[in-house]
Amino acid sequence: MTLEFSERVGRVSPSATLAISNAAAELEADGVDVVDLSVGEPDFDTPENIKDAAKDALDAGETGYTSTPGIPKLREAIAQKLHDDGLTQYEAGNVVVTPGGKQALYEIFQTLIDDGDEVALLDPAWVSYEAMVKLAGGSLARVDTAAHDFQLEGALDDLAESVSDDTELLVVNSPGNPHGAVYSDAALEGVRDLAVDHDITVISDEIYKEITYDGATATSLGTLEGMRDRTITVNGFSKAYSMTGWRLGYFAGPEDLVTESGKVHGHSVSCAVNFVQHAGVEAIQNTEESVEEMVEAFAERRDFLLGLLRDQGVDVATPKGAFYMMPEVADDDAAWCEQAIEDAHVATVPGSAFGTPGYARFSYANSKERLAEAVERLTDEGLF
Repeated sequence: MTLEFSERVGRVSPSATLAISNAAAELEADGVDVVDLSVGEPDFDTPENIKDAAKDALDAGETGYTSTPGIPKLREAIAQKLHDDGLTQYEAGNVVVTPGGKQALYEIFQTLIDDGDEVALLDPAWVSYEAMVKLAGGSLARVDTAAHDFQLEGALDDLAESVSDDTELLVVNSPGNPHGAVYSDAALEGVRDLAVDHDITVISDEIYKEITYDGATATSLGTLEGMRDRTITVNGFSKAYSMTGWRLGYFAGPEDLVTESGKVHGHSVSCAVNFVQHAGVEAIQNTEESVEEMVEAFAERRDFLLGLLRDQGVDVATPKGAFYMMPEVADDDAAWCEQAIEDAHVATVPGSAFGTPGYARFSYANSKERLAEAVERLTDEGLF
């Protein structure tokens, strides 16, 4: 029997970041010491109070299905956090809890995008945005920010030329993956003006919102005048609370989006895991100190890696958030990354996977010792 696969699944390629991580895991299984700078997750354990909350919920029998959009206590806690961030338009009824932020985005695209609808991305853009748009049947308009050190403000004219009245969605990710840039208020105001002029709905992906440096503040796009009713805010627990494997995220938007996306949610995942949702309440309400400690560690590692790379003459923009940076590597960035993992046993992700060839994404969610080892290996192999 020969299986015939859908045209839909043929539109997309496997995740480049997961492919690199899998390659690194295979080498490690063969006994090779790999310095993995490809991973998109904190290397810190989940804080103890969150794990304890999950254990308490398990002991209390919180193991069955929940209501589709999430337990009321978590939706209320999320709404309060959003209010604290200035997003007072969202109440608990505007929140949908999902098994990870990725699922939140997937449901939004499936609910809003029809065949041929245009979605605008700001490159370099997280790899799964493109795949999700294609799975929904949409088309892409892409705007490059690399020439402006990944800052959106310098690319606003290009964005204005790329969007039109036919653009259905624009995705904004600040702090951003893979570049770590935090967009200025002036840049976000430029987005607002274009969104209002062309009646564009904007997804504000704020999964790294709590991870910023040097006094930078990640403004929530939905707080701007004119954006309250046209912004869908996405966030989750994976990055700030070091809960990647727990799979817990959410989005907040208009009530009709909650209703319609509930069809996708209910017929796919049903609900996020019950006891994990209870742990999420604890994460939001009582984990600020742990988050601050993790961010301080990331800031120290960022500065350390920047220094190592610049000592080798590598051009790299200073990230103000998340835990990634994008050094320039080679015109054929895919070949460079392949050589890096095969010869130097250092795993990185090619910038072309994010729509920006000539660069590689380095994650500094690793110890300073391993970061130093990575740069030394890459230098020894002549890659710097």
